[in-house]
Amino acid sequence: MRRHVLPQLPSPSSPLWRSRQQIRDELYRFLVPRSSVVPELWAWVGAYDHVALCQLWGSMVDLPTVLPRYTNELRQHWDAHGRPELPPVPPDAHDALADARHNLAKFEAIEASRRSTPRL
Repeated sequence: MRRHVLPQLPSPSSPLWRSRQQIRDELYRFLVPRSSVVPELWAWVGAYDHVALCQLWGSMVDLPTVLPRYTNELRQHWDAHGRPELPPVPPDAHDALADARHNLAKFEAIEASRRSTPRL
């Protein structure tokens, strides 16, 4: 964390800092932009990420009902589908948005491989 995450953060005096409530509210609006949206969460080894997400509301039972109670595991999805080749790690790895884009690219690579592999 000290090597990869802290250098990505702005100075504590920066106006970019958000309170837990602001983070929670903005994240909710991002995940549920319309009432018809049912979000699906994916992460590469994301168990603790889901715990941190829940803690924004208090505990898992405090999550809004529209939010999932689990995060799909991209690493297991990759393993279950034969460990196809994945895109290289980007140079801006450990930046949250870069990591999210990389995870999407990994998901798309796994799905492309899965669709092209004949089922037995």
